[in-house]
Amino acid sequence: MTAARARDRIAQAPVAALRESGQLFALGAQTVRDTFRRPFQLREFVEQFWFVASVTILPAALVSIPFGAVIALQVGSLTQQLGAQSFTGGASVLAVIQQASPLIVALLIAGAGGSAICADLGSRKIREELDAMEVMGISPVQRLIVPRVLATMSVAVLLNGLVSVVGVLGGYYFNVVMQHGTPGSYLSSFNTLAQLPDLYISEIKAVVFGFIAGIVAAYRGLHPRGGPKGVGDAVNQSVVITFLLLFVTNVLLTAVYLQLVPPKGV
Repeated sequence: MTAARARDRIAQAPVAALRESGQLFALGAQTVRDTFRRPFQLREFVEQFWFVASVTILPAALVSIPFGAVIALQVGSLTQQLGAQSFTGGASVLAVIQQASPLIVALLIAGAGGSAICADLGSRKIREELDAMEVMGISPVQRLIVPRVLATMSVAVLLNGLVSVVGVLGGYYFNVVMQHGTPGSYLSSFNTLAQLPDLYISEIKAVVFGFIAGIVAAYRGLHPRGGPKGVGDAVNQSVVITFLLLFVTNVLLTAVYLQLVPPKGV
């Protein structure tokens, strides 16, 4: 009987994964739809915005410095081997703005803000507060999830600018001071390779990543299993699922951007 049950669980795993994915997309669609419904929970949005920002601003600024340094050092070493030191600044800055900055912001929001959102909604769920709201005719999605998702998206956009600036400054310092580059070549190469759509795609990624982090955290918070222990498991699952979705989404957005926007000078 144990072997038969194990085989049944393995056979049902793809179906369960598809069901979970469908429910996640349905929650995302409902959140987008309820965003335009009234009344808008402005106070809840402000509180969640301040909470997510307060737990992510300092870690984001601190993490962006070593990220910018590692990218600058690696790109600088590679360009020296190829004899293209003059392009070190532009390549490292583009890597920070297009790739590193949105991912750093999204990972921190998912790990700090998203886990808190998941734990809060999960605790409300096991205390049957969400069921009581539905009985009273109050939509938990509109009342609780929409403000939280909008808060994660807003914080992601603002933090993306902060991380980009700090990461670029860190890369500039390590390239100019540590690798004995020249400030003029660093800035001129950036002006040669960079263009305004590079900043646009960075902000678009930040918005999308913030949405994914908020939706996944809310979904796992709405579906805990097994009481308080299930809430803790849901928090861990939300962080892991968000990380996986972020990297897949980043590949897709980058591929689409490179197809639609030609490199500068081409």
